[in-house]
Amino acid sequence: MEADASPPHLLRGAARHWRPFVAFGVIFLLWLAAAQFAWVDPRFLPSPAAVAARAKTEFTTGTLAFDISESLRRNITGFAIGALAGLLLGLVLGFSRTAERIVGPTLLAFRQIALFAWVPLLSVWFGGADAGKIAFIAVAGFQPVVINTWQGVKGLSPAYRELSEVLIFSRLDFARLVALPGALPSIFTGLHAGLIYAWLATLGSELFLNVTPGIGGRLNEGSQLFEMDLLFLGIIILAVIGLFYNSSAHSLETWLLRRRKR
Repeated sequence: MEADASPPHLLRGAARHWRPFVAFGVIFLLWLAAAQFAWVDPRFLPSPAAVAARAKTEFTTGTLAFDISESLRRNITGFAIGALAGLLLGLVLGFSRTAERIVGPTLLAFRQIALFAWVPLLSVWFGGADAGKIAFIAVAGFQPVVINTWQGVKGLSPAYRELSEVLIFSRLDFARLVALPGALPSIFTGLHAGLIYAWLATLGSELFLNVTPGIGGRLNEGSQLFEMDLLFLGIIILAVIGLFYNSSAHSLETWLLRRRKR
């Protein structure tokens, strides 16, 4: 009986892991069929084989690998600056009612400004090269982190504060032992969203500011030269990196929250 029950269990487990890839498989098969049966002009929809051949050429010469490394460098630098600033300011706003009354309304007003509305201002202040791009990415990563950190600390149960007063905790002990662990789920939500926004801003900065090495620059190149295989390759790389960021952040968040519960 046990031998008969294990295969269905294994199949169900495998199905759960592979289910998210079904849509990708369907899209790929449709793409393959469209190229094979010429449903779409190949000048506008290159075949998977053509995109794979372009990928081989780009990675063999090292050009695309360098562009990816440049985009990731800007992304990680900008996100680190924005997330750190958002985390610190969010903690200050969460702990200090005075700071919340002074800075909070302005911060909420800035939150209503569309992200790409910052591009003209930041390009004037920092230029369109690396500094301007990193500044824009930092702004994108800053907003969700500061809001979620602020709300996470502010939303702590009053019982926690009362308990810390009974135990005569200093403000530092309260922040380290009570507030930060209690606000971790909200903080991780902000960091996760900030990571996604920062990656979108990385592409946006490379598309709308000065053309420099990066994936966005290669997308511009593919568009201007009508090289659809390069365009499709760039889009696929962007999707793969975005999925990697999202899954890595989710796994790290799950692992840290499990450790906190222990």
